[in-house]
Amino acid sequence: MAADNVQTFTDGNFEESVIKAGEPVLVDFWAEWCGPCKRLAPTVDALAKDYAGKVTVGKLNVDDNPNTAFKFQIRGIPVLLLFKDGQVVESVVGLAPKEDLKKVIEKHL
Repeated sequence: MAADNVQTFTDGNFEESVIKAGEPVLVDFWAEWCGPCKRLAPTVDALAKDYAGKVTVGKLNVDDNPNTAFKFQIRGIPVLLLFKDGQVVESVVGLAPKEDLKKVIEKHL
């Protein structure tokens, strides 16, 4: 279950919520069956709290939203993509420590 400040992105709202967002957006591409995704979830929740008001943080279930996953060539999960001004500016594949993810985000604030 996503934390209160973690948004749920879908094929339907991705363009509006991520591509057209006025601030950086961190998207966690995940699936229910993915063990590493579940281990990464508390880190994503923590980042959402840490960067509230500065970075939008959300999750996209690749099984439920195949079009977006395909568009961004997501072949393995978890993958975190950081969008800024509608473009992917960073990608992190696999489990990453919170400190590493913070460095990635800080570069684009």
